[in-house]
Amino acid sequence: MQRYLLSLDQGTTSSRAILFTLEGSIVASSQYEFDQHYPAAGYVEHDPDEILISQLRAVQDVLLTADVQAGEVVAIGVTNQRETTIVWDRKTGRPVYPAIVWQCRRTAPLCEKLIEQGLEQHVRDVTGLRIDAYFSATKLRYILDHIENGQARAKRGELMFGTVDTWLIYNLTGEHVTDYSNASRTMLFDIHKLCYDPVLLQTLNIPECILPTPLPSAHIYGRVKVGAEGLEPLWGVPVSGDAGDQQAALFGQACFYGGQAKCTYGTGSFLMMNTGDTPIKSEHSLLSTIAWGVGDKVEYALEGSIFNAGSSIKWLRDEMKMIDEAHQIDELAATVDNANGAYFVSAFTGLGAPHWDMYARGALVGLTRDVSRAHVCRAVLEGIAYQVYDLAKTMEKDCQRPLTVLKVDGGASVSDVMMQFQADMLGIPVNRPRCVESTAIGAAFLAGLGVGCYKDIGEIIKLWKSEQIFMPAMNDGEREKRLYGWTRAIERAKHWEE
Repeated sequence: MQRYLLSLDQGTTSSRAILFTLEGSIVASSQYEFDQHYPAAGYVEHDPDEILISQLRAVQDVLLTADVQAGEVVAIGVTNQRETTIVWDRKTGRPVYPAIVWQCRRTAPLCEKLIEQGLEQHVRDVTGLRIDAYFSATKLRYILDHIENGQARAKRGELMFGTVDTWLIYNLTGEHVTDYSNASRTMLFDIHKLCYDPVLLQTLNIPECILPTPLPSAHIYGRVKVGAEGLEPLWGVPVSGDAGDQQAALFGQACFYGGQAKCTYGTGSFLMMNTGDTPIKSEHSLLSTIAWGVGDKVEYALEGSIFNAGSSIKWLRDEMKMIDEAHQIDELAATVDNANGAYFVSAFTGLGAPHWDMYARGALVGLTRDVSRAHVCRAVLEGIAYQVYDLAKTMEKDCQRPLTVLKVDGGASVSDVMMQFQADMLGIPVNRPRCVESTAIGAAFLAGLGVGCYKDIGEIIKLWKSEQIFMPAMNDGEREKRLYGWTRAIERAKHWEE
């Protein structure tokens, strides 16, 4: 009998299911995009039901394509867009409000009030985060304030909160759980004590009874409910891996030791470095977060986030109509040697680390009459790489050590143009793995660990393979000239919203 690991990779713009062998080879995959809702400037919402339906459709496709039989899938791993906030009714299981997406900036005023109350240092010390609309806490508070009798219902235990992993696991197994990595992104979780912080719960008036139980990232959370329609081959299969998408990618890239780093180029772009069993308190506006928990051991990471990366390519395709398919951006960008003086700052929903400007907005600057469509495509790709450069240099300051190599993954990492430019800007090799689905395979490996398919991480390290290494080829003078222009461009995007 075949033995497979199934990964549910629920992202910001699409839901994917990927079936892996225990050796990490992809057997089958399926993906469905779902609608993005923008009810006001800086607001981003999803339909929780559409998230669930698209994810289950992808799972059903994979089961049919691979002709999976009962007993062949030994474990399921879940990985997800983090911070996105869902609240549902405990009795009916129905959502009571749209999912407020991690990119959404609607709670920026509440964040400002918390800062005025002097909570910033407490939040940094306890959660490793900073006060920002990015995280789940203020989104949850907003939902409770904007549904009928929200606070009273929460106190009575009638409501349940979860990030997307919790929502999926609940619908698969009936259990109300999360893992340490996702809990650490709520701005409610003490990353040292591994519990919710009473001060923050009291300040935001959030009853603990609506929060999911936090557990290690490799753990049997529950089993797929018998009778789940369309999932017959999975009935009784344990869901035994769970991690936020960036932590799962770090795991999938086999960055198991302090100092190893990866960057994921997805809807957003996320640079993350394993810092071992000790969190590093950033002095330069990065985040300390839990990477994962395996057994009784917790690993930490230092992270910088770019809110809009691959979403810029989607914007170029869907709103600007400059390309018909995402891969065309690379083809067009490759026809020119540079962006012809144009710079693109993808601050559609503000800037993350190291700038942390909730009121920044996107900008395309340096235009002249001879800037072509190809130049704009290249500027979009280069703009992502510039922001990763800013993160990398900031991370080096916090860690007091230089990055020597960067592992990359995510959908946009297939762009050879961007990966070469990234190597040129950083001045270090950029290593792209054979399987760029690092997020999905990380969740699968965690699930395998959770049920004993692998005895330790040493077995997983042997499965990681490189596909291409991009070596820096730009001279120092040209690099400094480009970076000077980038610094000017990003300053023009800051503080745009008043």
